[in-house]
Amino acid sequence: MKSAQETIDAYLDELTHRGFAAGTRRVRERYLTEYLHHALTTEDTPPGLTAEQLMEPERAHAWYHDAQAGLTRQRNTLHGPQADAADATQRSRAITYNLFASHLGLPQRLDLPPVTTGEHLDPDDARTLIHNLSVRRPNGTNAATTIRTAALAALVATTGRTVSDLHRLDLADLQLDRPQPRILLEDSPQPLDTQTVQIIRRWLRQRAGITAALESNDPGYLWIPTKQGRPRAGHEQPPPGARRAAIRTLHAAHRRLVYNHLGRPLRPGALRPT
Repeated sequence: MKSAQETIDAYLDELTHRGFAAGTRRVRERYLTEYLHHALTTEDTPPGLTAEQLMEPERAHAWYHDAQAGLTRQRNTLHGPQADAADATQRSRAITYNLFASHLGLPQRLDLPPVTTGEHLDPDDARTLIHNLSVRRPNGTNAATTIRTAALAALVATTGRTVSDLHRLDLADLQLDRPQPRILLEDSPQPLDTQTVQIIRRWLRQRAGITAALESNDPGYLWIPTKQGRPRAGHEQPPPGARRAAIRTLHAAHRRLVYNHLGRPLRPGALRPT
C-alpha cells in the first residue's frame, strides 16, 4: 500500500499530465504538503501513514482549525505570525482537500467558507501575486495579456483605485522618468513604487509591439486589446491599438490568470490596500 506522500506525489504528477497550470499545481502541493506535515507532527499518527488515514475527518478538521488559527503559517504577517488565516486561504485549503478526496474516491469533504465581497489580500500576498503574474505565463495565454494584467493589478494595489477608475488612462498620464515616478489621476498625482514601474515598462514594450502596425496613428490609450477581436457582421474590427480594451476584457483576463495562479478566482479589488 502506498504511503500518503507517494499518493500525493502521484496526484501532483497526474495534474501535470492533465495540463493543469503550474500555479494550480503549486497551490495543491503547498496545502497537501502542509496537511501531511501537520499530520506527521501530531501525536498518535501511525507510522507509514497512508492517504486514506491522512484523509480521516478528525485529522482534516484538526489541520484546518490549526491553519485557521495561523499555527501552520511559515512566515509572519502584518498582524503577527499567529493571525487568523484569510477566508480565501481557508477556501483554497478546503478546495485542495476536497479535490484530493475526490481523486481518491473518498466521500468526506470540508465545508467551504463563504465568499466575502470585501476580501482583501495582505500587502505581502498582493505583491507576491503581482510578481507571479508578471513572470509566470500560464499555458494558453500570450505574453502581452499576461503582462497587461500584471501592470493593471500593480496599479490597483499601488493606487488603491478600481479597474473602472484606471480604465481610461492614457500614455500621457504616465510620468516614469521623474526622480519619483508617478501617474496622473483625475484628482491628484500618485507616486509609483519600483515594482510597479518595472511591470508598467514591460507592458509598454509589449504595447509598442502591438501598435507598431498603426505607425503614427497610435491614439495613446494605455490599455489596449492584445489581439484582434472577432469580426462582426457589417463591421470591420479595428486593429488592437486603435481602441481601448473594454473593462470586461480587463476583468476577464484578471480572473482567468489569477485562477491559474491561485486555483481560485480573486477580484482585482482584493489587491487594494484596506
